[in-house]
Amino acid sequence: MAAIIQRELLKFSRQYGRLVSALVRPLLWLAVFAAGFRNVFGVAIAPPYDTYIPYDVYIAPGLVGMVLLFNGMQSSLAMVYDREMGLMRLLLTAPLPRPWILLSKLLATAVLSLAQAAAFVAVAALLGTALPVFGPQTPQLLLAAVCSALMLGALGLLLSVHIRQLENFAGTMNFVIFPMYFMSTALYPLWKLQESGAEWVWQIARFNPFTHAVEWMRFALYGQDPGWSPWVVVGTLVLCFLLASWGYDPQRGFGALSKRPGGGG
Repeated sequence: MAAIIQRELLKFSRQYGRLVSALVRPLLWLAVFAAGFRNVFGVAIAPPYDTYIPYDVYIAPGLVGMVLLFNGMQSSLAMVYDREMGLMRLLLTAPLPRPWILLSKLLATAVLSLAQAAAFVAVAALLGTALPVFGPQTPQLLLAAVCSALMLGALGLLLSVHIRQLENFAGTMNFVIFPMYFMSTALYPLWKLQESGAEWVWQIARFNPFTHAVEWMRFALYGQDPGWSPWVVVGTLVLCFLLASWGYDPQRGFGALSKRPGGGG
């Protein structure tokens, strides 16, 4: 586990463009998108806020979720590549329990996700969007961020079971990342969706695990009760990891790769 995590950290430390690209996307939303809609949601006050807040403060937890989401999905791409021609191909044939290997990969993904999220929060503070990160609520916030990073990383692992070729990655991600992000509370509160009459979008957002990850972090920032969100996030994490472990069983998911035409088995 230590070797896999260290390898991922060393590889990431040499990929400066990866960190820049991970920060540019949410920072553009924060600097440009939030500027245009700064006062759109300033009339109503909804939990966990007890006063008016500018729009950039509202979407900041959602943008942290964006960083975690994109890195979790990018880990899926890295897993497919490693499984085909990299280190993971060797590890998956080693006499080690598959769940342990996948857990090591998942923890490495979560560490990278949290490092990128912390960098985004720091840069956002420099741009004037400071979040109440430090205080009595810090342990609750860390727990929410860690569990959210693990959940999205586990989802990436599960997707990598079904992505057999790198060429299929972009299309698969478009059907996962964008619906999860836009049909959530990352950019607008649930009551706005219901108020606008978008009933089906509101229903999807209610049951979207990414919504609960964002809401858990949002409520944790202010030390308030997030309701059912932690249970949904942890439940999704466990379910995705168990399904990924099952899919990477030699007789099922990854084992089937060796049986395809042109495979190595």
